[in-house]
Amino acid sequence: MTAKARTAQPSLRTTVRDPRRGSRSSLLWTLYLHAPLSRQELVRRTGVGATTASAVIDELIAEGVVKEEPVAGDLVAQHAVAHDLVTDAQPPRLRLASEHRYVIGVEVADTRVRVGLFDLALTQRAGAVHPLPAGPPPEHGAETAARHILTFLDAVVEEAGIPHGHILGVGVGVSATGWDGAPLERLLRTGTALPLHIDNGAEALGRAEMWFGAGRGVQHAVVALIGSGVSASVITHGSPYRGATDSAGQWGHTTVQAGGRSCRCGARGCLEAYIGADAVLERYRQARRGRFTPGADRESAFAVLLAAADTSSAAQRVLEEAAVYLGAGIANLVNLFNPQRIILGGWAGLMFGARMLPRIRETIAAQALRRPYAQTDIELCGLGPHAVALGAAALPLRHFLTDGAHRPATTPRRALTRAAPTTRMSVP
Repeated sequence: MTAKARTAQPSLRTTVRDPRRGSRSSLLWTLYLHAPLSRQELVRRTGVGATTASAVIDELIAEGVVKEEPVAGDLVAQHAVAHDLVTDAQPPRLRLASEHRYVIGVEVADTRVRVGLFDLALTQRAGAVHPLPAGPPPEHGAETAARHILTFLDAVVEEAGIPHGHILGVGVGVSATGWDGAPLERLLRTGTALPLHIDNGAEALGRAEMWFGAGRGVQHAVVALIGSGVSASVITHGSPYRGATDSAGQWGHTTVQAGGRSCRCGARGCLEAYIGADAVLERYRQARRGRFTPGADRESAFAVLLAAADTSSAAQRVLEEAAVYLGAGIANLVNLFNPQRIILGGWAGLMFGARMLPRIRETIAAQALRRPYAQTDIELCGLGPHAVALGAAALPLRHFLTDGAHRPATTPRRALTRAAPTTRMSVP
């Protein structure tokens, strides 16, 4: 899949001591977001001086980061470029060289570990997925996840035929319920010297959808991740709201029923206890009086439940109840954040939303304030099941662009046990 970013350029802070790096960063980001552009268009969009821009562009072309091409099909322009002639033809266009370097994105979810290797256009070149058994996190804890990730890192690099020195880093989105990314980070650092960028799964999903998916073109959005757990990325003015201790977005642990069902967090009445995949499957098991066993594959079990609603009144009641609670939860988001768009994602969110979105919208309309709801779109994620890995891969890419394409030091293949730096960023 080719992903093309269409969102506002992140703010770029330039210090007086390193103005050239700031110019490189500004030019690179503008090319990434809006290419193809001529040199003149790039100068107009960035405000970088023409002389500086020309020198920086020549540097980036010489380094192989940027390429300059004639307009497709313009034979006059091709001839002019080849012979350094000045003509009235359209000027050549600049773009990032997508195969200059590569990034890796990882999703650690309740149901799977997914690893993808992407070029700079975030086109996936190789990938691997390993399903995880059902059960609480200790059953497939950080050690198991790290082992799969490290194995897959080698596998996707080998599959794509990419030298390790051409990989900018590894982004990891952790969306498994009850997980802390710190132990996973420590384990990964002992097995790879590639730079690590750790984020939670909802923020990775939000980044992917805002850059490449259903969030393109808006500045205020909420991207919801619904799997066994429930969380959200709140986007305001194009950037995620993370809170004082980087733990904002725990939408699944807002209360929808005082004194209600028990939640894994220890509280009662949390939204997650009503719309999380495990909670919905348990409600169906209870409705069937135990005559339904989800088994090891929660995604397959959820698909069985959705299909059963065509003929089973019990299944239909369970889905209807979940749709009402989800609609109420989204109405709270509408009233609280006044977003332009709310995007439902996660494996359960996509499956559930595909069937129940009209009913969910009905509940939102009944519960939300009329004016903000009228200005809010409710959509499903546009990038499919690999969106979290894609959003995670965008982290090392963002670091590369913001740093002006000055890459971190690479480590030879034989020395991959050396500890790698970790970067955490509040980014779109």
